Amino acid sequence: MVAPKVQSAIEAALKAFKQYGGFDATTLSGDFEAVFSSEKDFLAKAELLDGVFDDNAQLEPLREVFFDLLLINFFSADVKKLEEDYLDSPEWAKIEDETLDRGTELLNVLLYLNECADEEIEPGLEDYLKEFLLVDEDEFQDEHRIYEPIIANQILIDAPLEEVKKTATRLPADSELKELFYPIVAFFQDIEPTDSVKEAVAKNAVDAEFDMPVYEILINFK
Repeated sequence: MVAPKVQSAIEAALKAFKQYGGFDATTLSGDFEAVFSSEKDFLAKAELLDGVFDDNAQLEPLREVFFDLLLINFFSADVKKLEEDYLDSPEWAKIEDETLDRGTELLNVLLYLNECADEEIEPGLEDYLKEFLLVDEDEFQDEHRIYEPIIANQILIDAPLEEVKKTATRLPADSELKELFYPIVAFFQDIEPTDSVKEAVAKNAVDAEFDMPVYEILINFK
């Protein structure tokens, strides 16, 4: 089963990649639907997902963010068919160990958006950092380290997109948020953007081939 929000995010990302990446990724919509709706276990589905990317090298920039979508779909849809305490089981702990190096910080934003929907609150950058990631708490200093580029530049939430782009390009190459910085900040600037806002986001993108699919995932998942 594919959760409706995940399906919308996949389709929007593929459409954006077609527009900005020069490869018609929308032709793979059926392939991804087959992977996400498969009855196989999570690791087997991850192998199927990698197979689609292995066969379509042009789409490689989106491999890990689609892994995030596969994981959020598992949490949103697949886990409902499993035992209630499955996420506390040794089996799931083993899966987590085997996939430690997969995915991106996009997953945390998607989990946050799910929580906002459940609690009927409007997503916001400060709320995400302080109430969801708890970056100010001593026991969550890993999150504080990862999100330091955004924490230090929260003023950009009200800044022109050109400034967001400049800051993104200056981030160190080893920053875990370097690629995601621009689309995440652009999303939190305006969570219900008009077409003209989307055009501005695309115009100022650091790498539109990656930034715009991620941006569309966030908009459509919300």
